[in-house]
Amino acid sequence: MIRSERTPWRTAGFHLTALGVSLIFAVPVIWVLAASLRLPGTPPPIDLELIPDPIIWSNYVQIFELLPLGRYLLNSFAVAALAVPLTVVVASWAGFALAQLPEHVRTAFLALAIVVRMTPITALWLTRFLVLNELRLIDSYAALLAPVWLGSSPLFVLIFYWSFRRIPADVIESARLDGLGALAIWRRIALPLARPAIGAVSVLTFVQYWSDFINPLLYLKSESRYTLPIGLRLLQQMDITSWPLLMAGVMVMIAPIMILFVLAQRAFWVEVRS
Repeated sequence: MIRSERTPWRTAGFHLTALGVSLIFAVPVIWVLAASLRLPGTPPPIDLELIPDPIIWSNYVQIFELLPLGRYLLNSFAVAALAVPLTVVVASWAGFALAQLPEHVRTAFLALAIVVRMTPITALWLTRFLVLNELRLIDSYAALLAPVWLGSSPLFVLIFYWSFRRIPADVIESARLDGLGALAIWRRIALPLARPAIGAVSVLTFVQYWSDFINPLLYLKSESRYTLPIGLRLLQQMDITSWPLLMAGVMVMIAPIMILFVLAQRAFWVEVRS
């Protein structure tokens, strides 16, 4: 009886907490949107201005006239569209293999993955550039996609490992007795049970390659191959005082990420409901 009386209060508290956390992330986005609609050349407002006066929608048209942002946008989409499926496949392979190893070997690989994850990315810039230069991949999208062949990040491998470890060993063993090989078990049994992990890794991979600024800056030389983060930097350098135009470019960049996250919610809700 006491539990039924407390349930509405707990539910209300949960929703209020969720609303408060959502506002923490939503307010900066709302501020960027409002700032992108201000008159070009005006400084950022001192306080939070939700509705600028006047509203200048032409800022979004102007940024595409100043720079070939449409081309940069397509380049970023192309890189991310290739990186997401390749990362999911390679990282899930590695995570599935890791889950099937003996415990002592698995522990050693887990420790190695954590150490690799802790390695500063700046320590890899020079060696990676030299390797890609020897392979003649500089100034190509292959240089940006090189990390996908290692799962893009040790974190993604660990996410799949934690997901596959939840599959009962009897299920895997029964599949082996039925004559299924490792790849068939991964494709028919393990992968369908890892939908939340696939959704999480897909979103994180898209964000990683979509917002990547350093790798295109290091490896791309041709302006026609620039990605959107490089385009935003060029837009800032053209007129460092025109904050509305820069904020319009920022909105163009973060809009696909927000749309993707909303669309991926169904994969996460499957895990919550189960």
